[in-house]
Amino acid sequence: MKLLVLDTATEQMAVAVGVGESAWTHGSAGGALASATLVPTVLELLAQAGVGLSDLDAIAFGQGPGAFTGLRTAVSVAQGLAFGAGKPVLPLDSLLIVAEDARAQGALDDAPDALLWVAMDARMDEVYAAAYRRTATRWDTVVAPHLSDLDTLQLRWGDAPLCLAGNASAAFGDRLPLPEGSRVWGLQQDRAGAALRLAREAWAQGRGVPPEQALPVYLRDKVALTTAERAALKQGATR
Repeated sequence: MKLLVLDTATEQMAVAVGVGESAWTHGSAGGALASATLVPTVLELLAQAGVGLSDLDAIAFGQGPGAFTGLRTAVSVAQGLAFGAGKPVLPLDSLLIVAEDARAQGALDDAPDALLWVAMDARMDEVYAAAYRRTATRWDTVVAPHLSDLDTLQLRWGDAPLCLAGNASAAFGDRLPLPEGSRVWGLQQDRAGAALRLAREAWAQGRGVPPEQALPVYLRDKVALTTAERAALKQGATR
């Protein structure tokens, strides 16, 4: 199994190459930098692994939810490389990458069947959230990725202690209080490694699709105000 994995859905850029059980991984600052550094990093990792694009079985990418520009970068690069090499793509849930990284940190060691929530800061006082449960061989999505305001997310959580992964708790602090007894894995330690493990599972499960199906998951339809809306807000503020 030879896989290339890339993800730029967050402020981190994660790239990995897997050849059998061996792995070459890279993690660095993403965001606006990813569009300029992703392709050189991919080529460097492939060279380290001694693998060419034509040798790959598939190219996996983080499809979101996440930052608009980051998702476009990952999708366009994955699609372009896959078209050029004639390879399928493996879309990966970007919130599930957070869950898998938390699992590697021991999030489910004491309760393997526990529900693991993921909550990531989505800006604009909103959160990307989802909930997953791990079986012996795969992750099951219990609550699909969605965009939520803070109050609605708290109502959904209820009063029971949580297993929670992601940066939302640190980002919002007291504005997003957690039920008593909750445990939090707020920092991602190896996003590239987590993405590679999910890609291996996806390939083994036959979830490869043609490159033209490399599509991002956008949960926020509106990311900016129009000129007229900004003017109306400014006028209202001066009254």
